[in-house]
Amino acid sequence: MEEKNKNWQVLPGCSKEAENLDIILACDGASSVGQIGHEVSVKLTKENPESARMCCITAVGANSKVHVNIAKKARRLIVINGCQMECASKVVKDIGITPAYEITVAKEGVKKLPSLDFNDDDVEKIGNKIVNEVSKIKK
Repeated sequence: MEEKNKNWQVLPGCSKEAENLDIILACDGASSVGQIGHEVSVKLTKENPESARMCCITAVGANSKVHVNIAKKARRLIVINGCQMECASKVVKDIGITPAYEITVAKEGVKKLPSLDFNDDDVEKIGNKIVNEVSKIKK
């Protein structure tokens, strides 16, 4: 690893470790709630690198065989939608996968705004809710 990147957190490889990981597919939409979804997935991955890992929902939607298999093999598949369009859930369901857990940020009392900015308290709130609710789902 380059000197300037030596402190970067290296994550477990999704394709090799999916059965042992909660795989997170999140909205990264161009609104406040989409950015919250993305930031929650980053937070959960960084705080739980041995048990949770965000994965590329765009690759799943593009029907990348590797990424579809990661979603299918996940210990638990967590889907974070930004708004009521629930695009992330639709991508997963369109390829025949039922997530273990789904949440929609805009249905949790967070207003969708045409902004890429968001409140860190909302990230904490959504992240904590996911951790609490997913812990009740059998692995």
